[in-house]
Amino acid sequence: MKLETRLAQWLLAAVFIVAGGFRLWQALHGVAYSNGSLLVSAGEVLLGVLLAAGWQLRALALLAAAALLADAALTHPFWKFSGSAQAAQLLHFMKNIGLVGGLLLLSGAGGARRR
Repeated sequence: MKLETRLAQWLLAAVFIVAGGFRLWQALHGVAYSNGSLLVSAGEVLLGVLLAAGWQLRALALLAAAALLADAALTHPFWKFSGSAQAAQLLHFMKNIGLVGGLLLLSGAGGARRR
């Protein structure tokens, strides 16, 4: 795998590790989270670690892309807002869409064995 592809793989993995890990760390320090949120956060950390390791990279990148696409639509519905709230939601929505694009590229670039 090319160096820039490997770097992209690790940077995309870091998004999941940091986001999920930060919520788990906050929960350990008294911030209240639902059990469902903690379970999703643990899943994010696991997903990030597996992405970073390159385990089943194509399938995992596609799974992560699908999860982020669903997250974008479900948690950042910018079309329901107006003004600055709409701008903030659109920013988060488009950030997720950009990450989906990176994960789709990674799914096509990673995991192939050379003969």
